[in-house]
Amino acid sequence: MQIREFTEADWPQVWEIVREVVRAQETFVYDPGLDEADARATWIESAPGRTVVAVDGDRVLGTAKMGPNRPGPGAHVSTASFMVATGARGKGVGRALCETALDWARREGYAGMQFNAVVESNAPAVELYRRLGFEVLGTVPGAFAHPGLGRVGLHLMYREL
Repeated sequence: MQIREFTEADWPQVWEIVREVVRAQETFVYDPGLDEADARATWIESAPGRTVVAVDGDRVLGTAKMGPNRPGPGAHVSTASFMVATGARGKGVGRALCETALDWARREGYAGMQFNAVVESNAPAVELYRRLGFEVLGTVPGAFAHPGLGRVGLHLMYREL
C-alpha cells in the first residue's frame, strides 16, 4: 500500500468510497443525499489543506483530507477525516491514513489535531484514535441518528502534537 497525493484521475474511485460511506449513514454526519459535485467540494481540500489516497496499484483503498480545524485564531489546530473502502477495512488502511495526517500536521507546525464529530458507535475508529494518542474531550449525547442504533453520541477527540 502506498499513500500519495490525490490526483484528478483518483476522483471516480474516491467518489465511490465517499458515496458508499455517506449513504450508509453510520460514521459521517454528511447528508446521505450528497451529490457528486457537493461531495467533491467537501472532500477535496485546497491549500493549506491536503487530500491523499491510499492505493494498491491502481486501486484506491481509502482517502483522507486534512487541514486547519478553523480559520484565523483557531488555525494552529488541524483536523482530518478518513474513509476506507468496504473491502479494505480492517487491514491497516485507516491507521496508515491517520498516521500520514498526523505526520503532515507535525511537519506543518500544527499544535494539535482535533476530530469534531466521531460517531460514538464507530468502535474501530474510536479505538484506533485512542491508540494513536487521541482522547475524548466530550460527547454530545444523541447527536447522531444512526440507522440501526438510533441516536448515539458524537465524540470530540483531540491529540496534542
